[in-house]
Amino acid sequence: MKKLLFTLLALLIFTNGFSQILDPVKWKSKTEKISETEFNLILEGKIDAGWHLYSQFTPDGGPIPLVIQYEENAGNYQLVGKTSESKTKKEFNTVFEVDEIFFENKVVLTQKVKIINSKIKFIKVVIDYQTCNEVCINLNKKFVFEIPKITESSITPEVKETTILDTNSNAASVKTEVKTQSPTPKEPKKEDKKGLISIFLIAFFSGFAALLTPCVFPMIPMTVSFFTKQSKNKAQGVRNAIIYGISIILIYVVLGLLVTWIFGADALNALSTNVWFNIIFFGLLVFFAASFLGAFEIMLPNSWANKVDQQADRGGIIGILFMALALAIVSFSCTGPIVGTLLVDAASKGGIAPVIGMFGFSLALALPFMLFAMFPGWLNSLPKSGGWLNTVKVVLGFLELALAFKFLSNADLVLQLHLLEREVFIAIWIAIFGTLALYLLGKITLPHDSPLTHISVGRLSLGLLVLSFTIYLIPGLWGAPLKLINAFPPPMEYSESPFGIGQNSVSKEVVPEGAKSGPHGIAVFDDYDKGLAYAKSVNKPIMLDFTGYACVNCRKMENTVWGEAPILPILKNEVVLISLYVDDKRELPKDQQVKSSTGETLETIGDKWTDLIISKYKTNTQPLYVITDLEGNNLNSTTPTISYTPDVAAYGAWLKEGISNFKK
Repeated sequence: MKKLLFTLLALLIFTNGFSQILDPVKWKSKTEKISETEFNLILEGKIDAGWHLYSQFTPDGGPIPLVIQYEENAGNYQLVGKTSESKTKKEFNTVFEVDEIFFENKVVLTQKVKIINSKIKFIKVVIDYQTCNEVCINLNKKFVFEIPKITESSITPEVKETTILDTNSNAASVKTEVKTQSPTPKEPKKEDKKGLISIFLIAFFSGFAALLTPCVFPMIPMTVSFFTKQSKNKAQGVRNAIIYGISIILIYVVLGLLVTWIFGADALNALSTNVWFNIIFFGLLVFFAASFLGAFEIMLPNSWANKVDQQADRGGIIGILFMALALAIVSFSCTGPIVGTLLVDAASKGGIAPVIGMFGFSLALALPFMLFAMFPGWLNSLPKSGGWLNTVKVVLGFLELALAFKFLSNADLVLQLHLLEREVFIAIWIAIFGTLALYLLGKITLPHDSPLTHISVGRLSLGLLVLSFTIYLIPGLWGAPLKLINAFPPPMEYSESPFGIGQNSVSKEVVPEGAKSGPHGIAVFDDYDKGLAYAKSVNKPIMLDFTGYACVNCRKMENTVWGEAPILPILKNEVVLISLYVDDKRELPKDQQVKSSTGETLETIGDKWTDLIISKYKTNTQPLYVITDLEGNNLNSTTPTISYTPDVAAYGAWLKEGISNFKK
């Protein structure tokens, strides 16, 4: 019964849906007048039932997020804050293994602008977005918001036209209300409690790690002794130590607040999906790692510490506050890299995450100072300062270095450069953690290490643990899934050998020139001309696969339907598969950047294939499959194209019909 329903649904879609360009979101726009110079630009989209549109904050590595671009208009207007969104939903995507964020039924985007030049007449806005149901569609729309004449008396409601220019259709004009009212309050976002708890815990344990560095640990007995000697009695010493601890927490929490205020609650979240952000953060982490490994020290100016020390001599609560500030400055060479990493990583989550992160970090940092002041006898149980503190610092350096390559991998995945494929990433981690194991076992020394006469049991245990982890990584070079670190390396498909050595992979001897080993070892071309030339040389029909890197149902078809026994032999042996990625952001050569059928300039490879699917097949859905002869003519008469079809029998029948017609 289930198969029958899928078949009927597929036939209904084929006969009614794919004869025209699909647009599951109907947009309206309006301008709300807040004051004489301030307006809210509002886009409201009604989403068809069963469809969802991805948020601008959908994380990297998943479906394509919404991108909003405001025309550069320096001197005419400025954006006030960030574009806010209406209520979204969050669900874990098992295909991409990320928490995707999306809208259902309705989407509202609100951007406040302040007019600087009273002569400005309009503001142009472009949005790029992906919407999915059983197929995915990438769309681009342009809006022109006309701004009413700005005068002192112009406070009555007006009506202006907002032009919506659709790159997939002709321009349309809709009426837009301009209302005089107070700004619409930004809908508060529901923080992901589990996410904030994990940020707090990571930051808390990072604070303890910072505590065990040579810049901080020796200051515990010094600071506690200072409070006990300067205080008239034990109660006063305890009180001063508690104030000192609270001051440390306040300093770091204020730092988190500053990051949130300066960059906005969601700015770094949007940047986290940006190629340049990932590259810059990679460089920053490598810089921090080099500092921890002993290449140099990251120091704040000595004059800062001297001025703060002078203020600390004042005594009282103000003096204690400056003592806490002095700790932050003096220990910066050890805490700076950790704080920097935590801030950017927490801020990329958006909302109050930077504040939660700094609270967790500073709480772990401040607790020992308060506790040892309350119970000075505990100081005798502290281990003595020594070379082990530098060992902690070096271990943190190796961890920072390993984490850095995650961000470089993100940039490589977005650009599809294939410079840091899965095997290369795993090889780098094997090198990093293997070297760390040798260091912990005493086979390697670094510049600031003390002479090592023996290895402690703790250091030996940690060394064996890291060595075991390194050995665990090695099978990943030959296709092992490595479930313990699944979220870090590139996915299996982004690999020199996507399905592992000897696991249904197409050997290099049988992969045609210009092709690569795709899902289930199928030879796949991503260049149409090379695929066509090969098809002519072997006299086989072509199956065009219009797909996307961020297309969920494309991956479902590849992972399930393509691997089934009736389908896999056909795709391997009876057709030439050409996969055309409509979201490929690589730039086209200048001589190929021509006007599309919709009047837009084709700038990327993805633009080229999007134009082909729209102009020739009158649809913009992915996945879309077409079987053609060597002249590009459709071979399926009943159903020229087919899309997401989980029914293996129906998909197989469609394939066989096209191949049979080619052989006639």
